[in-house]
Amino acid sequence: MRWKFKPEPNEEEVEKLASELGIDKVLSKLLVQRGIKSFDEAKDFFRPSLENLHDPFLMKDMDVAVERIEKAIQNKENILVYGDYDVDGTTAVSLMYSYLIERCSNVATYIPDRYKEGYGVSLQGVDFAADNGFQLIIALDCGIKAIDKVQYAKEKNVDFIICDHHKPGEKVPDAVAVLNPKQVDCSYPYKELCGCGVGFKLIEALEYRNDGVIENLIPYLDLVATAVAADIVPITGENRVLAYFGLQVINTAPRNGIKAIIHQLEKKELTITDVVFVIAPRINAAGRIKHGNFAVSLLTELDYEAALEEAANIEKFNADRKELDAAITEEALIQIKDNNEEEKFTTVVYDENWHKGVIGIVASRLTETFYRPTIVFTKSGDKLAASARSVKGFDVYNAIEACSEYLVQFGGHKYAAGLTILPEQYEDFKRKFEEVVAKSISKDLLTPEIGIDAELDLCSITPKFYRILQQMAPFGPQNMKPIFYSSSVRDNGYGKQVGSDKSHLKLNIIYGADRRTYGAIGFSLGSKIDLVENGFDIAYCLDENTWNGVTSIQLVLKDLK
Repeated sequence: MRWKFKPEPNEEEVEKLASELGIDKVLSKLLVQRGIKSFDEAKDFFRPSLENLHDPFLMKDMDVAVERIEKAIQNKENILVYGDYDVDGTTAVSLMYSYLIERCSNVATYIPDRYKEGYGVSLQGVDFAADNGFQLIIALDCGIKAIDKVQYAKEKNVDFIICDHHKPGEKVPDAVAVLNPKQVDCSYPYKELCGCGVGFKLIEALEYRNDGVIENLIPYLDLVATAVAADIVPITGENRVLAYFGLQVINTAPRNGIKAIIHQLEKKELTITDVVFVIAPRINAAGRIKHGNFAVSLLTELDYEAALEEAANIEKFNADRKELDAAITEEALIQIKDNNEEEKFTTVVYDENWHKGVIGIVASRLTETFYRPTIVFTKSGDKLAASARSVKGFDVYNAIEACSEYLVQFGGHKYAAGLTILPEQYEDFKRKFEEVVAKSISKDLLTPEIGIDAELDLCSITPKFYRILQQMAPFGPQNMKPIFYSSSVRDNGYGKQVGSDKSHLKLNIIYGADRRTYGAIGFSLGSKIDLVENGFDIAYCLDENTWNGVTSIQLVLKDLK
């Protein structure tokens, strides 16, 4: 791993902020690194407020969207809430449906079938709306590239409102309203909302138009926080505020569906990491293994006992997902080895029998293994569908776009994308993608990087230091959990490999003149046991560990040298 130290911030700014806040200089340095340089900015950061959310009407087309929905409600038109089958899409659909059903009864939901319809707005979905008398479709987390589908809907007298956050193409659909802060002509101040976040801004605007207040919408924030966590959007600005209050809802008064998912957990308070690794995979499993409708049904369920039954079904889907994921990853690794492709700049693999619902997870696993841009293909009807994942610092969306002559369809983000090609184009696409990445990627990006925030004297780790550090949560992209560096530490001689396969490292680190001891755990670092015989350097996070009823601060090692 490469250890990369973040640039040193301005020393005067660090000292000034430390003095104003009465905190350790290391903590002040972490704040300045995150662009927080004044008392007021720190107050907003440590004490998020719903008052800091932007006026939703600053978003392009918001007023038009609100007027169209109000007209639909007044005229008792049928409204179809349409969304993608992943976490962001299903939470967004659940949010919009839950809000609208309180005001009108003519609302239904539609999630496309991952296998029969594929990603985004489908012709089948438009036909469903037209055939069943829906005059308005509100599309969430999709639609920004559905130019032909929206036109097709127009011809069938079905209106579209699009709420999306994916990168727009040169043209946008001719919908009644297109809500997407990433549009070049949209002056909305915050550009990094997820799809559910854009949906939340729409219900916020509807609430304000009807003389409501933001506090009325707090119960919906458990859905928004789940989408923010799952979609790996920056935890900055509005996303941080929405995630902060959404986590409070998850921990105090979650909707029945989320309550049913987490009811067996022993943890008293869930973090954003728990949302990513516990709640999100289960919601995702519905669309991956069966159908996204199961997720929407769970997230909108008003009866808790029924929610428990639905959550049990989704738990089975998640178990199936884990088995498929493990089996396909193993097959992909064999394919790469058999084809002697370990030394390439990219990983591109294909098998017509791989389950379309888990190829994104497999792409992530392969990226972790080989650490290079990765695409996993499978058969989807008469075409090949794929999920792409990237390494830190490399834009896989742009790399795929550079292979446009071979693409039937594609979309996504810098680090994750989906695409469709014709079977006969596979080898040509694979060759071109390798060429594009080889020419454009910096070689050091092919080695995993640990971004180190600050050097820390272990003697500085006090309960107060840790308490303030925890107030920087929720953590996530652009506000990651701080990683510290300490040099020339020693183990007390009882360091050992732990875990059933001895893959983890358990140490007791001695530091300072008073020879204080700090418990440390290094997951997947068991092979480095030989490095701890003498002085060594560590990169680590801080966390709490409870053992036999005693809670202490422990070091979670990321690497050691």
